[in-house]
Parts: sequence; C-alpha cells; structure tokens
Amino acid sequence: MRWAGPLAILIGVSGCVQVTAPDKPIEINLNVNVKQEVLVKLQRDAQDIIENNPELFPK
Repeated sequence: MRWAGPLAILIGVSGCVQVTAPDKPIEINLNVNVKQEVLVKLQRDAQDIIENNPELFPK
C-alpha cells in the first residue's frame, strides 16, 4: 500500500505517446548488384561447355 501513492503519481506524470504519419512516403532504396553473380555463373557455364566440347573450340 505504501507504493500506491508514488505509483499513482508516476502514472499521472507519464506522457502520452503520439504517433503521426509522415508527410512524404517512406522511400527504401535497395541498390542490389546482381551483375557479378550473373557474370560468374555465365563464365562457369561457358568454361564447362568449352571443357566438355573441345572439338567446338579449338585452341
């Protein structure tokens, strides 16, 4: 019971949280570079084709 007084004061003093929407839309910019992955994949595929078909690509 002796905590009831200070607790009531703290609850009364605590402020109200206000959430407002921003004026502008939230923009999330995701610059993802997938070029490197595609090039590596193509390079490996080309290397496999050359190794498996040496008659098509003479040295």
